Amino acid sequence: MMNNYRFLILSIILLVAGCSENIEYDIVIQNGTVYDGNGGEPISSDVGIIGSEIITIGNLSQAKSKTVIDANGLAVTPGFIDMHAHLDPILNLPLGESAVRQGITTSLGGPDGSSPWPIAQHLDTLESIGIGMNVAYLVGHNTVRRNVLNLENRAPTEAELLLMASQIRQGMEEGAFGISTGLKYVPGSFSNVDEVIELSKQASAAGGIYTSHLREEGLGLFPAVQEAITISREADIPVILTHHKVIGQPMWGKSVQTLAMVDSARALGLDIKMDQYPYAASYTSISVVIPGWARAGGNDAFRERVADPVERAKIKKEIEYNLLTDRGGGDLSRVQFARVRWMPELEGKTLKDWAAMRGLEPTLSNGADLVIEAQVNGGASCVFHAMNEEDVERIMQHPMTMIASDGRLVEPGNGHPHPRWYGTFPRVLGRYVRERGTLTLPQAIYKMTKLPATSLGLEDRGWLEEGMKADIVIFDPEKVIDKATFEEPHQYSEGIHYVIVNGQQAVKEGEFQGLRAGKVLRKN
Repeated sequence: MMNNYRFLILSIILLVAGCSENIEYDIVIQNGTVYDGNGGEPISSDVGIIGSEIITIGNLSQAKSKTVIDANGLAVTPGFIDMHAHLDPILNLPLGESAVRQGITTSLGGPDGSSPWPIAQHLDTLESIGIGMNVAYLVGHNTVRRNVLNLENRAPTEAELLLMASQIRQGMEEGAFGISTGLKYVPGSFSNVDEVIELSKQASAAGGIYTSHLREEGLGLFPAVQEAITISREADIPVILTHHKVIGQPMWGKSVQTLAMVDSARALGLDIKMDQYPYAASYTSISVVIPGWARAGGNDAFRERVADPVERAKIKKEIEYNLLTDRGGGDLSRVQFARVRWMPELEGKTLKDWAAMRGLEPTLSNGADLVIEAQVNGGASCVFHAMNEEDVERIMQHPMTMIASDGRLVEPGNGHPHPRWYGTFPRVLGRYVRERGTLTLPQAIYKMTKLPATSLGLEDRGWLEEGMKADIVIFDPEKVIDKATFEEPHQYSEGIHYVIVNGQQAVKEGEFQGLRAGKVLRKN
């Protein structure tokens, strides 16, 4: 249906112009090396744009155009689609500069079980203020569970489950592209698989997908992957293992097994994919090393528990275990503070540094006490250096892995973020394509464009074809690279020359233009 619509629009434009030779384009991209996003080898071609549409791909050397972009020596690709984006700051940062300057033209928000509510109201607000890139959303399991059960550590009653299911249906009706879970996080961690299956059925019925921050990514990774596979089978829904990784030294190398599990499930006809960011360090709340039961009821309840010596001892023991086997890897220097509102001087420093500031030895016991103190004071966001580069590359090379930032919109000077917020897509193109040869350039572009587009069910953007939306990136494959580091994260990438969003130049000659050219995408 959508292909017929695109053909009709294209035909009307050509008819109005009289014939193709008389068209005046808004933008012509000349002399570029065009990668259409399908994973094949590129062609030397020109691209002609009128309004928000790609009208012609071919020889336009004699064409009339209001704007001509010389792409000689540059790659011309579809705009990048970020399948895991934390868009919470978008009302304050509607231009999305930290994303757009990476080449991202479409971002999928609402990951890890957390989404705006109600969806329709949020999408309407974004349309009214204008945004710098296209956005789509998932409806969050944690969000609807909190709506109904708050932070209670129990299974829902039948009536409560029906109410949660109705909210998932509402989110889908209002434009969500699927359901997300954050089964490591409160309150999603209090759910069982039957609850998630029932809610996922609501998204499946509306043609949606299921993306999951798995229940465990360390020692419990295998049963967590199996849980996602079970949900796909029982709810009849496509599943994405989001930011797929192997956390903690005891698990390094185990991506061999998780990828085999994915392959086995796909061989049985299940639609299982993954997305991934190209770094060997994760970013999340420091509460991830605190047992979920200890956080039931919220931070006030947590404070009461750690004030009780017996309860505190239990909590501390589990934190020590997690620091040893999971996010910390037994070394307090692997836990780096990123955002600490109650103690900004900690930002950029490690748990080991904090212990030294207190005159403490960097033991697991002291580290656990500091984690408790941080949570009592309101929590903190941290970078956890607990992954293995071989696993990162092995997962990246899997044909069903997409590239995704797991990034939050940010502006320079705001906290000490993970460098992926600025550099994910250029890092893949520079480090993993050009420098390491982990992927070919056509493979990388496919993982950034058509694979996510088809996973979302997008039909009018995600690859370069006449009649498609003009979301396009033009970059130098010999120079594109990320600049953001764990030490100095607030740095934009290099080598991205142009980013075109719906036919408008959001980045021009490497400079951000501050446009509001994005569209709100609704599944329905």
